[in-house]
Amino acid sequence: MTQWQDRKRVGEAHEQRIAAELQLRGWTVQRCGQGTFPPAIRHALARTDSALRYFPDLIAARDGELVTIDAKDRMPSTHSDRYAISTAALKAGLLFTATHAPTPMYYVFGDLSVLTPSEVHHYSTHTRHHPSGAWVLVATRQAHPFEEVFGTNTAVAA
Repeated sequence: MTQWQDRKRVGEAHEQRIAAELQLRGWTVQRCGQGTFPPAIRHALARTDSALRYFPDLIAARDGELVTIDAKDRMPSTHSDRYAISTAALKAGLLFTATHAPTPMYYVFGDLSVLTPSEVHHYSTHTRHHPSGAWVLVATRQAHPFEEVFGTNTAVAA
């Protein structure tokens, strides 16, 4: 199995976990983005700088509210209390939120903490940058709890 296939498997499992957590909170969830495209399109996108490569993974609605989610698993640094988000993904996230306003986009990390692209941009501006410039780093303490953003589990709350 290739490294990409491993990453894809881990990413899809994280997306499924997020979708299940949202559904427990009354959200209707649908996969979207690059992961839903046929292999030939994914292959072509991987060779471009198109923002479509970073289109959100999920779209969800509840009571007329619409949100999009970019699942970011394996993101807390194993050496620090920071999330690492690729600079390209952040730029695409900022572009997405600017062009699709007022539909919000959220990054949901492996620990189910949540940040928006604007928050990542703001917090990473005031912190040490990754030496390569390919990643922005944000302290995990800056993130919001999943329940604070998407509500409590309706099965538990009932």
